[in-house]
Formats: sequence, C-alpha cells, structure tokens
Amino acid sequence: MQVYVVGGAVRDALLGLPAGDCDWVVVGATPEAMTERGFVPVGGDFPVFLHPRTHQEYALARTERKSGRGYQGFTFYTGPEVSLADDLRRRDLTVNAIAQTRDGQLVDPLNGVADVQARILRHVGDAFVEDPVRLLRLARFAARFSDFDIAPETLALARHMVGNGEVDALVPERVWREISKGLTSESPLRLFEVLAATGALARVMPGFVMDAQLGDRLACAVAHGLALPARFALACLASPQPELLARHLKAPTDVIDFARLLPLALQGLGQPLAASAVLSLVEQLDGLRKPERFVDLVQAATCVLPDDFANTLLPYWLQGLQTVRAVDAGAVARACAGRVADIKAAVRAARLEALQRLLAVKDGRGDHPA
Repeated sequence: MQVYVVGGAVRDALLGLPAGDCDWVVVGATPEAMTERGFVPVGGDFPVFLHPRTHQEYALARTERKSGRGYQGFTFYTGPEVSLADDLRRRDLTVNAIAQTRDGQLVDPLNGVADVQARILRHVGDAFVEDPVRLLRLARFAARFSDFDIAPETLALARHMVGNGEVDALVPERVWREISKGLTSESPLRLFEVLAATGALARVMPGFVMDAQLGDRLACAVAHGLALPARFALACLASPQPELLARHLKAPTDVIDFARLLPLALQGLGQPLAASAVLSLVEQLDGLRKPERFVDLVQAATCVLPDDFANTLLPYWLQGLQTVRAVDAGAVARACAGRVADIKAAVRAARLEALQRLLAVKDGRGDHPA
C-alpha cells in the first residue's frame, strides 16, 4: 500500500506555517490489511484508522457519490483500486487537494500548488455544490488566510448552493464548528463578509446583524487576543437577540453566557463610576463566583467603549472587583451575632464601604490603585 500526507499539513508547509496534525491517505489497502498491521479502526461512515504507535489518523482512499440532501447525503466507496487522484478530486478546494509522499515529493493533479502561490481559494470541481459544509469552509478559510482571494467562479457556485436550498440542510452544530474556527482566525470579519456575499449568512445565522462597527470590534478582539466567547459576543452585539442566536447554533454554555452578559456589562460600565454602580455590576455579572469571566467581559467591553475608558476608568473597575472579593463575608456574618436576617445587608454595606474607600482615590483623596 502507498501512504501520503494530504490536505492542510501540505498546504501550510508550502505557506511556511507551523506544522499541525497530519492527515494520511492510504492507497491500495483494505480494512483487513490495515487491522493486520495493527491499525485501530475508528471511522464511522468510512474506514479511518489510528496508527498503532503515533495514533495519527489514516484514511483509506475513497470516492463519494451524492445520494441525498445535505452534507450527510453521500455514499462512500473505498477499495484498493481507488487512486490518490480519485481521492483528491472529492476534496473542497485545490489548496487542500495536494498530497506528499513520505520522501517529500508533491502530488498535485489539481494545480493546488499554483493556487497556493497565487493566493487563490478555488473549488476542485462542480461537485463543490453538493456539500453545503464546503461553503462554510470557504468562508472559514477566507478568514484564516486573509491574503487569499476567492476565485469568482467559486463564489458563483457558493451562491448557487444557497439558491438551490442546499445550505438549508446544515444542522446548527456543523455551522457552529466552522463559525467558531473562523472567529478565532486572523481576519474573522471575512467570515461574515463571505457568508453575506453568498447569501448564506441569513440562512445559517438567522437574526445576525452586520453593522458598520463589526470590523472594528473584531479587529480589536484579535489585537487583544480575546477568546472565542468574547469574539462571538462582540460579533453579535448589533443583533437583537445574541443569546438566542448562540443557543440556535448550539454553542457551548460559556459562549451563550458571554453573549447574554456583554450587553449588560456595557450598560453597567457606561454608568458614572460610583461604589453602588461597581457593586451592582459585580453582582449582575456574577463576578464574585466567576471573577475571571468578569475580567474578560470588561476587557471585551473596551472594544466598544470610548478609547479613554481603557486608560482612565478600566483600572478602577478591575480593582473594584478585587476590593469586593476581598471583603471577609464570614467575619461580617459573625459580627451580626446571630442576626441572620441582617447578614446580607451587612455584607453588602461592607463591600460598598470598601469600594467607597477605593474610589476616593479617583477623586484625589488617596493613592492610585495598583
């Protein structure tokens, strides 16, 4: 049997990018031959095996045929007679359809190397329209490789995919998988631009609003290295119901929570700085139990608030969280001498008093916070 590295590892090596996980294709083998060599079968729809020592994935070369609607509507065929070229022709983009032998020789029947050099994202063939996931991947790769252009004929095929309703077969979990990768890429704005240009944005992210400030918010998120929950919340800030959109996409809980809380954070941070305002926001955002998320929310808010907020007010809000958390609630409770009904109010009063001392600094009556 013959073994080749395929796809992203080859593409990224040509671009001089760090090597990621290697995907291997095996030509001229059968499932029985793979198991006899110690490979462990893990594939569901088609034969994929784990190497007995490296645990990397090895897939048998295969062809595919459209048999139904959506990205799952395919039947696959694997057999020792399926060639490497057959396998490469079923892939999405030419830059992802390059193979390499173990000794470093490139196998490039679809001219993917030329498209890597020309910085072009081009579909492999007309079968591109048969799998709606390819449209999402096109948008995601455009976000990752910001200096790549999309071939006009590829964009036209993507629009056709939306027009014929194929994209409507995508399930939210699959949409989220590609959206999340695009958001954490170098140029997340391009993800939404490509989806909008193809007409797919309203289909896969119903209710999402692209406003004029979207690019600035996402560029700020990239510049500050903000994590996925913050990037999604910033992207959806102009949308009327960002939390519901996150739920529709079956996003993780931390993403849903961030989408719900960022508008509240912005509302609170927009209030005049006062002890009561700081404490109310800490309570509203559950900063006592989840201080790291509170900090992340405030930092994400700096991508929306005026520039002078980060330089002048941000240190006080962050120090305010530390001040509230530093109050010894247990000691306050013990001082209430068994008056259980008074404990909650007493703890809150102690926290307000500590914040008032902190904010006296801002008015010039003390040292600045660390």
